Amino acid sequence: MDDPESSKPSLLERLSVFLLREPEDRAQLVHLLHSAYEHNLLDADALSMMEGVLQVSESQVREIMIPRAQMDVIDISEPPDQFIPFVIEAAHSRFPVIDGDKDNIIGILLAKDLLRYYAGEEFDVRDMLRPAVFVPESKRLNVLLRDFRSNRNHIALVADEYGGVSGMVTIEDVLEQIVGDIEDEYDFDEDEDNIIPDGKGKWRVKADTEIGDFNEALGTEFSDEECDTVGGLVLKAAGQLPKRGDQMPIGELIFTVLRADSRRLYTLLVERQKTATEASNL
Repeated sequence: MDDPESSKPSLLERLSVFLLREPEDRAQLVHLLHSAYEHNLLDADALSMMEGVLQVSESQVREIMIPRAQMDVIDISEPPDQFIPFVIEAAHSRFPVIDGDKDNIIGILLAKDLLRYYAGEEFDVRDMLRPAVFVPESKRLNVLLRDFRSNRNHIALVADEYGGVSGMVTIEDVLEQIVGDIEDEYDFDEDEDNIIPDGKGKWRVKADTEIGDFNEALGTEFSDEECDTVGGLVLKAAGQLPKRGDQMPIGELIFTVLRADSRRLYTLLVERQKTATEASNL
């Protein structure tokens, strides 16, 4: 006697039924994928990633790059004991190195190479630099991702039409368009509190923190009538989805975006604005 379970079509077979209806354009393909999701052939994560893949093939570097003004760079003229505290605070794994100007990028420094400085070895930053790769703003993200993989490179500088540097992009920025935000060792643990003080008058805050909890922790009085979360408050103030490094003054506070992708905010750095007296004492 045949096993009833064995006669049922597999997930691959059921999905193939949908895909056999060959779409005529990208819009029909997206509709087909949504139909598969509605029939439980794809889960929400799989659908999101497939849509991300399609988006990557249509998007250009200029749409996701970190703007020039927000690039964290190291000046070759600075001695290590001056720029290493900045490297630790920024917590990136790679830094563009400039010679006086952001249009004059001479290479890429890997943060791990700075261990040689602490090991007491002979240390010259110029000897540590890796070649800088430049790409045009118009480059398609799927082509850039292929280049990253084939060249084993993780970062590229973005050049404008005049040959100047307009920004930078990393392999993580591209992958996040497909799989959503990628967490690293500097991200919040899911079990940690939503609001973490850093001991220097600043707080790391998850964007999905409820405004009521935020008010209680920082003694603020933001309204939750129009927005439920701190991320919503920042989005309302910005008028659009801000990028990593963007700053928004709201009330007595300054909100800096620490982590975000093209879809949502994740982590914010919050600090109080300096008073006129404090500013004059600097």
